[in-house]
Amino acid sequence: ISLPNSSKMSDSNPVNQEVEQFNKQKLKKTNTQEKNHLPTKEAAERGE
Repeated sequence: ISLPNSSKMSDSNPVNQEVEQFNKQKLKKTNTQEKNHLPTKEAAERGE
């Protein structure tokens, strides 16, 4: 079995080329907010 060396694989892989050319500056800044939908201990004891 003959496998290609790593330089041949990276040259022919279009995904690697896209990743190398990707511009992170074009990404938009996002703010995430964590939401906790679990009831509190007291609410669970009351059956809410």
